[in-house]
Amino acid sequence: MTAISLGMPAVPTKLADRRVSRKIQVGKVAVGGDSQISVQSMTTTRTSDIGATLQQIAELTASGCDIVRVACPTQDDADALAVIAKKSQIPVIADIHFQPKYVFAAIDAGCAAVRVNPGNIKQFDDKVKEIAKAANETRTPIRIGVNAGSLDARLLKKYGKATPEALVESALWEASLFEEHGFGDIKISVKHNDPVVMVNAYRQLAAACDYPLHLGVTEAGPAFQGTIKSAVAFGALLSEGIGDTIRVSLSAPPAEEVKVGIQILESLNLKPRRLEIVSCPSCGRAQVDVYKLAEEVTAGLEGMEVPLRVAVMGCVVNGPGEAREADLGVASGNGKGQIFVKGEVIKTVPESKIVETLIEEALKIAAQMEADGVTSGEPTVAIGV
Repeated sequence: MTAISLGMPAVPTKLADRRVSRKIQVGKVAVGGDSQISVQSMTTTRTSDIGATLQQIAELTASGCDIVRVACPTQDDADALAVIAKKSQIPVIADIHFQPKYVFAAIDAGCAAVRVNPGNIKQFDDKVKEIAKAANETRTPIRIGVNAGSLDARLLKKYGKATPEALVESALWEASLFEEHGFGDIKISVKHNDPVVMVNAYRQLAAACDYPLHLGVTEAGPAFQGTIKSAVAFGALLSEGIGDTIRVSLSAPPAEEVKVGIQILESLNLKPRRLEIVSCPSCGRAQVDVYKLAEEVTAGLEGMEVPLRVAVMGCVVNGPGEAREADLGVASGNGKGQIFVKGEVIKTVPESKIVETLIEEALKIAAQMEADGVTSGEPTVAIGV
């Protein structure tokens, strides 16, 4: 008789192989190929206010942002690009609309890349030869950003609206113009506010070219709605290996975009996980205020860089099991909490001491991990129902 294993199946480390794309260099950050998927955001300051812009870029850098984009609608903004590009700790992309002269200004200023929206730049196609020459000389990548809200008029007439086919045709047409002039350091985005249209557009684009792709749901909305729409769309594409760099577009501070983007990548094992809080959902079995416990523990450990999983559990059904499977955990009930470290109960504390004890133990574990040189890695897996 053949023995059949009834153990837990192995947990896959990824959902799909990455789509093969060409690699380009955006400043110090490689995009495409086998490079890590990067997280982008955009400043909300007037770029001409150099101090405020650099301050916001510093905040984004601290939040984990890899690449930052700055708007350049005026000559004053263009004049500020050189200082900003030089002083920023992360690559700066100039965002150009309407006036092609600012593309040349951004290249001359030493920006790491330039984003152009061909649909709303006057006589853009006529300027491609000159832009390609300037970008080639400085090895400045170009992102061709096609948006549903600013699609080329001839394609709107052809398709009737911003369909996936219209977005893809627009992007590939513009890329072909650059290729005709010997320029291939291109990445492409085809953004739409509807995740279904956006996903279909990127799938078609991924099948039609080898350019690295920048994912985004444009005008995604306020923080909650935009997070959901972006997570759904990015999850669908990234799980198929599509996407090389991402921006979560939210009506919220830019650092919030970065946090959401990083969390999406960590959740799919596409970025080394850092702190992860496992906590109970709403449930009538809970004997403590799990919401408050989880929020206080999260706040107390904010900024922790090591890959640490902390389980904050509020009942005796799943609590001990989840706490035991995590690096650090608490199973709460009857006015007290059992503290687990690496699967073993190390102490039992009153409910009032749970948060400070978890934070204290987390800091001890983090210090030991840093001393051992463990700063990244695959997360442990907590199994529960």
